[in-house]
Amino acid sequence: MTYEEYNVFCGGLPATTYVVQWGGSHVWKVGGKVFAIGGWADGMPAYTFKVSDIGYEVLRNEPGLRPAPYLASRGMKWIQHYAEPGLSDEELKDYILQSHKIVSLGLTKKLQKELGLNQD
Repeated sequence: MTYEEYNVFCGGLPATTYVVQWGGSHVWKVGGKVFAIGGWADGMPAYTFKVSDIGYEVLRNEPGLRPAPYLASRGMKWIQHYAEPGLSDEELKDYILQSHKIVSLGLTKKLQKELGLNQD
């Protein structure tokens, strides 16, 4: 996945905002909270996303994936796709979608309602 494809995908998710920060990384937020980061891999495309506890255990030792630098070292469950073989584009999109959901569920109920999230 290219950064352009990544940005189009993330921009299509509900109630998202985009900012470039942390040394030129493509950072996507929902309700002001980060759910995906494109960048941080020594010039190679890399994608970082939040996962469940189980997802973290499953993905953290897979080839091309690792606990996300800076985030995982602080006890947070974030994974970085940084090299081949890693995830397919479809798998990566699915994990980014799940990250969006995990982060949005951590917002206050009031903010979720204002943003039209998780109302089903």
